[in-house]
Amino acid sequence: MKKRSTLILLNIMLIISLLALAGCAGTEKEAPAVKEEGAALKEEAKSDGKGVVNLYTDRHYDTDEELYKLFTEETGIEVNVVKGKSDELIERLAREGQDTEADLLIAADAGRLHRAKEKELLQGIESEEVLNNVPENLRDINNEWVGLTVRGRVIVYSKDRVDPSELSTYEDLTSDKWKGKILVRSSSNIYNQSLLASFIAIDGEEKAKEWAKGLLANMAREPKGNDRAQATAVVAGEGDIAIMNTYYVGKMLNSSNPEEVKVAENVGVFFPNQDETGTHINVSGVGLTKHAKNKENAIKFIEFLSGEKAQKQFAEANYEYPVNDLVEPSELLKSWGKFKTQNINLSKLGELNTKAVEIFNEIGWK
Repeated sequence: MKKRSTLILLNIMLIISLLALAGCAGTEKEAPAVKEEGAALKEEAKSDGKGVVNLYTDRHYDTDEELYKLFTEETGIEVNVVKGKSDELIERLAREGQDTEADLLIAADAGRLHRAKEKELLQGIESEEVLNNVPENLRDINNEWVGLTVRGRVIVYSKDRVDPSELSTYEDLTSDKWKGKILVRSSSNIYNQSLLASFIAIDGEEKAKEWAKGLLANMAREPKGNDRAQATAVVAGEGDIAIMNTYYVGKMLNSSNPEEVKVAENVGVFFPNQDETGTHINVSGVGLTKHAKNKENAIKFIEFLSGEKAQKQFAEANYEYPVNDLVEPSELLKSWGKFKTQNINLSKLGELNTKAVEIFNEIGWK
């Protein structure tokens, strides 16, 4: 009897143990997976090595999201995206080193892309298709990055108070007739740093410094705000002209905010230096990371982004000039007219960035 009771007790304990294990298994299966961004990328990247490309980007446009989807539809390659500010993404790449899962870095301005190159975070892009799609002056001399879109840094003026026939060159902005009438953002802005770097490349340090001093003397207010804020200040009467990138005007004209549309409709776009050195341009570009684990997919993605289909979408939906010569600008960009550009390789903008910053600091351009 005692033996039978012991056997029953053991069976009961075994049943309880099995039920407990089943409960635990059910709980684990139903628990949601929580992964931080880097871990998610790491898991995707290691899934098969053939179906993903991991992208760090500072771009935040719907246009880009549509292009990622289109690329996946055409190739089956998933695009994993980490968004952030350019300098933060560059620092993250440096911090991660060979452990990074990023295959590509997209950043605004050749100056920033050059910073990534200087930190030895990039490698050469080996693709005849990419080199055919992107002109030599719009890519790094070692092809460690290439431009994807072009922006002109132009003069924007009040249609009510400025006759465009009065406008001519960047240098003319330092003349007395524009005293107290010029609006521009701070010297910490990479677009202004690259603009000054282009003047150093073309005319030398002394002339570039002379221009910066002259412009500072003619400012309507202390530099502040982004490019859109400069246009807004022009229409508000704080100044008559501003320096800003072309695509911001396009974005404002097509904004869902009626106030932005109103501002953009009341300013004109002028391309300076058409009879001299040409208008300054810059790019939003892409670099292949040094430790890319999906290199083949990454190069396919660059080929896609620099190809005709993607280039047309950049131009039509985001009001940026295409880098691919086979693609025409959008109708809005065409309405502003064709323009001559500075004849320099944009790598120079990165190489001369430190000197440009030194000049800004020396003359007191905040």
